[in-house]
Amino acid sequence: MNEGVLRYRGREITAADISFLRQFIHAHSHLSRWKLSRRLCEVWQWKQANGALRDQVCRSALLLLHRSGEIELPPVRRRPLRNYLADRERPEPVVPDNRPVHGSMALLRSQIEIHQVRRTSGEALFNSLMEQYHYLRYDQPVGEHLKYLVTVRGQAIACLAFCSAPRHLAPRDRFIGWDAETRRRNIRLIAYNTRFLILPWVTVPHLASHLLGRVAAIIARDWEQVYAHPVWLLETFVDPARFRGTCYRAANWIPLGSTTGRGKDDLTHKPNRPSKEILVYPLHRRFRDLLSE
Repeated sequence: MNEGVLRYRGREITAADISFLRQFIHAHSHLSRWKLSRRLCEVWQWKQANGALRDQVCRSALLLLHRSGEIELPPVRRRPLRNYLADRERPEPVVPDNRPVHGSMALLRSQIEIHQVRRTSGEALFNSLMEQYHYLRYDQPVGEHLKYLVTVRGQAIACLAFCSAPRHLAPRDRFIGWDAETRRRNIRLIAYNTRFLILPWVTVPHLASHLLGRVAAIIARDWEQVYAHPVWLLETFVDPARFRGTCYRAANWIPLGSTTGRGKDDLTHKPNRPSKEILVYPLHRRFRDLLSE
């Protein structure tokens, strides 16, 4: 560790913490790694805003310290037969109602319904539609996330997905004006729009920007209902090789610049993927104050 300190997913682990961990592991040597990490989460109060233990994050941090020689974890007692994240089955295909939907926003506006389907019976349909019709296919989010299914007279017309924001994004961080510590503490208050799909049987001018505005009006409430805290800023990436981001601009999203093209796990500091445009949308006029508390 550099200077005796490790910063991992918002928690600073000091040399004193390492000493505590060594004693803690020795005192609980009868526990499996899984039980050990959950016990440690309780001792350190390492929890999500909704009270759930940050067990996966804790296990990853312990494994990192183990591999670097700072601590020695108990032997692995049981190895899984498969990597469930890597080998997860793709969403099952469904035959959707694909009758053409067309007309003006003036005619359809009152008939549009937006459903937050995370942890509901509508989630399977959402996943299947993304898998079948989005060019990136379905991707299972990690961490906090919400899924919106948009319908007209019960027929699916669009899907939007939001998840936890990337931890490091220089143009966004400069726009907010926060330092590294404030970012680590409050990154959970930003939601990243990772998927936006208008289904191929839908032809309605200005629908995309209308939906962005409608979802922006409800997502803070929905996020707080599911995760016990609101979000104050939305962000997204647009691939300029494929899209111009017109609907985001029409919905008053603010362009901030471009990503470095290095990705979150970069070790080489060299671009290894296409650069994307960054756009954000504040959900409150005092968003900077709320993100810096």
